[in-house]
Amino acid sequence: MKTLQIICAGGHGKVVAEVAEQCRYERIVFIDRDWPGRTAHGRWPIVSDTVLDDDSDVFCAAGSNSLRKQLFEAHNLENSPILVHPAAIVSPSATLGAGCLVMPGAVINADARIGKGAILNTSCSVDHDCNIGDFVHVSPGARLAGNVTLADGAWIGIGASIIQNISIGHNAIVAAGAAVVSPVQDNCKVGGVPAARLH
Repeated sequence: MKTLQIICAGGHGKVVAEVAEQCRYERIVFIDRDWPGRTAHGRWPIVSDTVLDDDSDVFCAAGSNSLRKQLFEAHNLENSPILVHPAAIVSPSATLGAGCLVMPGAVINADARIGKGAILNTSCSVDHDCNIGDFVHVSPGARLAGNVTLADGAWIGIGASIIQNISIGHNAIVAAGAAVVSPVQDNCKVGGVPAARLH
């Protein structure tokens, strides 16, 4: 039986579980620090507070980029599966890193490179030659034009747009609905149209 252990029984975990079902996992269980006080997460059981030592696959479903990175590294998830919903479109020339999640309606175009532990959320688009770092989140409906670079830990808000050839720095945040037309520095938060630094 094809089994997936999902670390973190939060809202994002439910999303991961449903994509995993579409990826033909027959048994899905959660690993969460609230066990044994909490034994179920929606339709799925929470079975332990530590990863089970068996031959099943393990996927980290922490919604926070920094927590996802921490848990990914703590559990050595370099062989974590890549979960791609069947309703997503991924170019055959794109590359996806371990533990990457691609949600329904997402489009990843030619020669895009997606890092490990990245979330490409519902109906986002990543155009040709984009370079998406590790533990990035591209939120629902966000649009990245060609040759955009997102450094590790960047968060792109719902419905944001980034024009071609723009770089977004490490752990930077682009607010929902922003239109980014110039580079964003590391650890910076921007928002608005056109996007400007927020304090």
